[in-house]
Amino acid sequence: MGSQRPDHTSTNVSKVVSKPYGKVELSLNNVLLPEEKLNNTPSILDGMDPETETDLRILGCELIQTAGILLKLPQVAMATGQVLFQRFYYSKSFVRHSMDTLAMACICLASKIEEAPRRIRDVVNVFHHIRQVNAQKPIVPLVLDQHYIALKTQVIKAERRVLKELGFCVHVKHPHKIIVMYLQLLNFQDNRDFMQLSWNYMNDALRSDVFMRYNPETVACACIYLSARYMNIALPKQPPWFALFKVTEEQILDVCRRILLLYKREKVNPEELEKKVEELKKIYQESRLKNKVVSGGTTVAGGNGSVVSGNNTPNSNSSPNNRNNHSEKNRSKSPSRSSSRSPKHKRAKGHRARSRSGERRSKKHRRRSYTPSPSPPRHSSKHSREKARYRSRSRSPGARSGSYDKYYSSSDKKSRSKHRDSYEEVRIRSRH
Repeated sequence: MGSQRPDHTSTNVSKVVSKPYGKVELSLNNVLLPEEKLNNTPSILDGMDPETETDLRILGCELIQTAGILLKLPQVAMATGQVLFQRFYYSKSFVRHSMDTLAMACICLASKIEEAPRRIRDVVNVFHHIRQVNAQKPIVPLVLDQHYIALKTQVIKAERRVLKELGFCVHVKHPHKIIVMYLQLLNFQDNRDFMQLSWNYMNDALRSDVFMRYNPETVACACIYLSARYMNIALPKQPPWFALFKVTEEQILDVCRRILLLYKREKVNPEELEKKVEELKKIYQESRLKNKVVSGGTTVAGGNGSVVSGNNTPNSNSSPNNRNNHSEKNRSKSPSRSSSRSPKHKRAKGHRARSRSGERRSKKHRRRSYTPSPSPPRHSSKHSREKARYRSRSRSPGARSGSYDKYYSSSDKKSRSKHRDSYEEVRIRSRH
């Protein structure tokens, strides 16, 4: 009566562990890729050389940047689209997924993320315009035909594919605000040129793999470091200014080197890149067809000329000797089966079959004999009513009997008709 229940509330609260939703940990740290995945990308595994892949990444980011300017998107949306583009192609290959279609999908998705949505029709028209300008062709508006509808559908599917591959973790932390905050701490908030140059370096860094290797704080410090060196602005050294932001000098130098390598690369030729990608696509499709042929079980000639199936088992119908052997075996088996059965067994079996068929006939006859006859027409006199009843009843058994008269012999039919007539007469007399 006086016992008290122990209080487990404090212990239960301490044991609660938060589980990741859908086995995908949504955080800002999981966007940084390990060195193995950065070096062995899916495109390299499909036979593409690293230089071609780098050129395709740069070309895709330039397309997103140019399209964002023409669509009048904010710079944050363009940066988000480029980061999503880079992340996607570390999980999928350029050989299997079109670069133009995915660039359109990334900019559509980024415009929605940054709350500046654009229609897919506008995005497709802008990319069509950019393609004509780069090829130096006369600018012609896009025709709204089946090709346009198919392209629009591909963009929608590519947008879903990006979301699926990234696990819906599409939040991107950009260094724009971080650069402003760091320059305020260093007392350079009034130097607009310093801030603008740092932003320019940061926007150019989106074309490299810097945002997949380092945190945005490290990239912000590297952009400030490059701008200070270019403008000959002295920054504190003792203690070093970047130690305040928990960044090492090695990381800053690595980011600066990767950004500066972009300016030493030659201009990308889209036509040559498309040719290389098409060749790799053909090789990939041929290898895929060969794998299907091998796994699908197509006919391959064996050593003795027999046809081998997908399970490596020869067909029995391939050689005439096998057919003859099977026919002889069947012939030899048939007399043994017939001889094994005795004549008594056959007689008993025939007797059972007859008795069963007789039972079925009697059941059918019983069911059909008790079926109600159609109602007779109305007549004025009592005598005409009785005649109508007699006709309707006399017709129905005859009509019914036609269905199973084939089971009786001629003598049985005569006796059966006599019995039916006498039965009908008795019924009529009893009613009178």
